Amino acid sequence: MNYRTLQFGMQLAVCSLLVSGGEAAERITSGNLVSEGISEIPAQLSERVQQYQNTRSAVFADWLPDGSGMLISTRFAETAQLHRLEQPMGARQQLTFYREPISNGRYQPGTDQRRIALLRDQGGDENYQVYLLHEEAGTLHRLSDGSLRKIAPVWSDDGSRISWSTTIDGAPDWGIVVAAVNAAGELVADSRSLAYRGTGDRAGAWIPLQWAADNRHLLVQKYVSAVESELHLLDTAKGEMKQINPSTKTIAYDEAVLSADDQAVYFTSNEHGEFLDLVRYELASGKQNVLSGDINWDVEALAVANDGSMLAFAVNNGGRSELHLRSTDNSAIPSPQLPAGILSRLEFSPDSSQLALTFNAATSPGDVWSYAPASATLQRWTRSEVGGLDADSFVEPELVSYRSFDQLEIPAYVYRPAGAGPHPVVISIHGGPEGQARPYFSSTYQHWVNELGIAVVVPNVRGSAGYGTAYLQLDNGRKREDSVRDIGALLDWIATRPELDARRVMVYGGSYGGYMVLASMVHYNERLAGAVDIVGISNFVTFLENTQDYRRELRRAEYGDESDPAMRAFLESISPLNQAAKISKPLFIIQGANDPRVPASEAEQMLARIKSNGAKPWFLMAMDEGHGFRKQSNRTHMNEAVVMFYRQHLLP
Repeated sequence: MNYRTLQFGMQLAVCSLLVSGGEAAERITSGNLVSEGISEIPAQLSERVQQYQNTRSAVFADWLPDGSGMLISTRFAETAQLHRLEQPMGARQQLTFYREPISNGRYQPGTDQRRIALLRDQGGDENYQVYLLHEEAGTLHRLSDGSLRKIAPVWSDDGSRISWSTTIDGAPDWGIVVAAVNAAGELVADSRSLAYRGTGDRAGAWIPLQWAADNRHLLVQKYVSAVESELHLLDTAKGEMKQINPSTKTIAYDEAVLSADDQAVYFTSNEHGEFLDLVRYELASGKQNVLSGDINWDVEALAVANDGSMLAFAVNNGGRSELHLRSTDNSAIPSPQLPAGILSRLEFSPDSSQLALTFNAATSPGDVWSYAPASATLQRWTRSEVGGLDADSFVEPELVSYRSFDQLEIPAYVYRPAGAGPHPVVISIHGGPEGQARPYFSSTYQHWVNELGIAVVVPNVRGSAGYGTAYLQLDNGRKREDSVRDIGALLDWIATRPELDARRVMVYGGSYGGYMVLASMVHYNERLAGAVDIVGISNFVTFLENTQDYRRELRRAEYGDESDPAMRAFLESISPLNQAAKISKPLFIIQGANDPRVPASEAEQMLARIKSNGAKPWFLMAMDEGHGFRKQSNRTHMNEAVVMFYRQHLLP
């Protein structure tokens, strides 16, 4: 069935689908949600879930052009929208009011007219387009061509030019578009052009990072995989690329920023060791100076002051962030004392006097702060609401580790409920696959722990980022199921913990984490009470064949090339779809109909296979979502259904 053709409406429509044994399962369409097998959700449960889901967070987007305030992203209705703040803890003025989430808001420099370049897609399809919001008039004009996927819009210093990354129709290639915007905030006629196209041995995701002051050269990244990328300078007039730090080595670059005088690039790379070091690279001589050699963790967020006086960066220390400030001669500058949490979106104000940052902790949602190094003053700009809940009841996770089948040490965060237990357990597995579970604020986890008495264990199985390049590659290619065996070892560890109930354990995860959930059910069905699979890969071959063209090569670099007969056979052999007969415990499958990464067909084929075994899985699909649920009402209903699933299959 092509679910894109279903008629939307607020009425309920019921259709019957044949399943094993001639029985009929009701497929119910309610608005944009399609469900199957989900039990009725009591009003009291719904109200409590909604209270937790009504927590919100704020994220820094940009400084106002004169540095007097900030542009932030937060949600007050269905989706995250842009808001302006004139002062710390001031009233938030909402600027965008769209059903789809808004991202990447950046003010146009060089003008006293407030105009914001932003991205918006449709229904979670991730075919983002670049728009220009004229703030005072409240009008929105599209700058891109309206087709395919556009990301990473970047303004030139004077605001006269803008660039973005684009996919290419019918090809795996990516390119970089450059366009001119006039003083009236209008796209200059015939100025939009493809300045560069990566193809052949230049294939990869080409992403603009920053314009040089000459408004001609662009710092760009070519992303191949989590362990391979390149940095280049693009001459937009000639369409020529010059590689920064050319090497025969396979190097991963993450953050990259031009120095204030454009004579050097500050970047993070793993060229000199296991972790991402902060490096200053002189463009003229090619000389490198490693600035963070004393730090044995990944350097992540990075910002350089506009006046060239200092730089700021965050270090990922086992999942929690540490903020560092240094002068350009690499002398330490006193940094603010922040509680344990995670930092992102570092950016100096236009006059370099303040550093903006987004701070998120396990017990408090994301908020925006600023730090003035000269006076050592830390100011809070937002205080995000927590749905009227008692924030003191939120649980701080404990960082633990356990040994896997080969004695590899696996880190994990454990959220424990009050009381001695033994508590039922949900193992929440991150996606990526090269993601990292970190102690971000999760109202969902807090609800499970405080209201349901569930212990939540969040492992960073092999292949996770944050623990060095070697650890990151331990699940590549034919090692894929070694990470699944890490879940088996975690089940062994749970069985040794008197506060945890090894007889009541479920697995939960999305995207690659969804594959891990399904694979865990294949291998450990008898040790699990059930599973929740969200936008998960059920068959690597069909996933690679049906994912969007622009993603296929990027994913082959991680999973293997399904067009190679030997690798195809291996991928088929480990795919949960082909071993679904081993799954007999309850399964809840959740999917967005417009998912460009893991197509909805991955969920549908798994659903059909499980039903053919005589089982009655739960199923939920949102017709206006993609790779995960971003709209508040959809996300709330999903979490209500998950709690109901736990009530029936985990908590008794």
